[in-house]
Amino acid sequence: MEYRQLGRSGLLISTLTLGTMGFGAGGKFRDVAEIDLDGATRQVDVALDAGVNLIDTSDAYTDGASEEIIGRILEGRRDRMLIATKARFPTGTGPNDEGLSRHHLIAACEASLRRLRTDHIDLYQVHQWDGLTPLEETLAALDDLVRAGKIRYVGASNFAGWQIMKALGIADRAGLTRFVSHQVFLSLEERSSEYEIVPSAIDQGVGLLLWSPLAGGLLSGKYRRGEPAPPGSRRAGEWTEPPVYEEERLYDTVDVLREIGGVHDVSPSQVAIAWLLARPGVTSAIVGARNTEQLTDTLAAASLELSVEEHRRLDEVSRPPLLYPFWHQRDSASARLGKADLSLIGPYL
Repeated sequence: MEYRQLGRSGLLISTLTLGTMGFGAGGKFRDVAEIDLDGATRQVDVALDAGVNLIDTSDAYTDGASEEIIGRILEGRRDRMLIATKARFPTGTGPNDEGLSRHHLIAACEASLRRLRTDHIDLYQVHQWDGLTPLEETLAALDDLVRAGKIRYVGASNFAGWQIMKALGIADRAGLTRFVSHQVFLSLEERSSEYEIVPSAIDQGVGLLLWSPLAGGLLSGKYRRGEPAPPGSRRAGEWTEPPVYEEERLYDTVDVLREIGGVHDVSPSQVAIAWLLARPGVTSAIVGARNTEQLTDTLAAASLELSVEEHRRLDEVSRPPLLYPFWHQRDSASARLGKADLSLIGPYL
């Protein structure tokens, strides 16, 4: 397992993170949550044995049950695993039971600490943008939690490029704790993050944590062109994340994943994740699984090395169109593009 520096912090995390949206049952994520305490314990054991040192959860996953399960599993071995959790989504029915206000963030953090049975959270992430709460209020509340020793690092999740830049600018100007990470969706199925989010992370030294690197299983190889979703899969239920806008491009990508997987005698899932881990700015991919067999296969992606030609094939088959102003920068400014610019525009030159 490789370990990478998380943003501009001194923290080293594994290139694969254990995702726990499936721990517990019920709540908003009921279509993907069905792993009980025993099953979750086995997954944590497998992840630790593979060298994973970060586990990611949220107070929204199964109405807090995911955090409770993690707290029980890590009791007595808390020092072996870094814990990342999140706050933003509703935790009750009151008008202040969601969002990124000082009121909600501090209450949510205290509740997460109790469920996780720990005195600190290693990485506390704001789970989604809140357009009503001033960023100054959110960042000041997070800074207070850091100074109180309840959280050690802070991160964002699902922010647009301008939103993360605004937050970093305010933090730097006011001397508040800075986001060290940005957890976003990026995969071979959906690469929109490469337009603004990835370049902003590279430019500002923010580590990228990637959720759903297999696009909800769409890149696993079990979904076939022209066939209904397999029984028991996410897409066979009400789960629609991520949306699929270009089905033919998706299945063309899966075809290449299968071909390359056959060459290496590995699953399409491993190929998809190995491609992601080599992308600019990426620190870690968050992987979840229904069982330990699936998790073991996915974790093997950490040691898979693809050839330059294989990376090129996957990039070309999944590449989105170059939007404005980026095609204009390619055509008229290519001689003076920086590292962040080239993370997007480079392959189009």
